[in-house]
Amino acid sequence: MTNQERIWQVVHQIPRGKVASYGQVAKLAELPGYARYVGYVMKNLPAGTKLPWHRVVNSQGRISFPRNSSSYQRQKTLLEKEGVVFIKGKFSMKEFGWLQDEI
Repeated sequence: MTNQERIWQVVHQIPRGKVASYGQVAKLAELPGYARYVGYVMKNLPAGTKLPWHRVVNSQGRISFPRNSSSYQRQKTLLEKEGVVFIKGKFSMKEFGWLQDEI
C-alpha cells in the first residue's frame, strides 16, 4: 500500500462531525512528521472523490485555506452541516477533534 493510500484510509475513518489535524492523520497513517505531505495528498485528491477531505484541518482548530477563498467557504459549510460550530473562524479541537480511540 502506498503512503497516499494509507492517508486515504485514515481520512475515510474520520466520523461525521469530527475533525483530525494533518499531523494526526500522518501519525495514524504511520507517517509521523509528514503533516505537510498529508496536506499535499488532500490538495491533490481525484476530482469527485467521496473521501471526507473537509474533516482534515490544522491543529489550531482552523481551516487552512485563506479565509476569503471559495475553498474555505466550501470546507466551512461542509463542516457546519455536520455540526461543527465556528466561533470567530475557529472551532474547538477538544470538542470536535477525532480521538484515536474512536477508530
